Amino acid sequence: MELGLLYSGGKDSTLAALLLKEFYDVTLLTAHFGVTDDWKHARATAESTEFTFERLQLETGVAEEAAEQIREDGFPRNGIQMVHQHALERAAEEGYDAVADGTRRDDRVPTVSHAQAQSLEDRHDIDYIAPLSGFGRTAVDCLVENTLDVTVGPSEEITRADYEAELRALLVDSAGEAAIGDLFPDHEQTHVTDVR
Repeated sequence: MELGLLYSGGKDSTLAALLLKEFYDVTLLTAHFGVTDDWKHARATAESTEFTFERLQLETGVAEEAAEQIREDGFPRNGIQMVHQHALERAAEEGYDAVADGTRRDDRVPTVSHAQAQSLEDRHDIDYIAPLSGFGRTAVDCLVENTLDVTVGPSEEITRADYEAELRALLVDSAGEAAIGDLFPDHEQTHVTDVR
């Protein structure tokens, strides 16, 4: 069965791909708006981990709406959630038997509720799978430490193909570099370089 996995090149989505490959023909889908070319880093990781890679073009209007939501809220959660839901919808339209992501049990954003998952499945006649939904951060970190080579650093230093990078770029264009520090909390990102 064919499965499209939303893929950033980070540890969570890479670990999800490794867990699913025993059961599905996994294609890594890096969703993007065409704002940056950061998707190239996800493609490189996909090649090093020997997965099929495809870009999934998202609607620019959704990025603009999400960036505006972030400005209005003063924090990124709702904007990132909006983009993630759009990306899942787009993936579901691509003809896969199943779509998946790397969301974990204790993620604050993005999340997919039971009702959202069921709606996605019913409307598109697909399965939605979140293989890390039973894993907390500590368990994921332990699995990653024993399985993947990972670069870790602040969001502004780690290049990976996620929604946040493109939303940050849009916000810099519209509100200036200082807005990023005001709107996004400091946190670390990961970029997978290889499977051990």
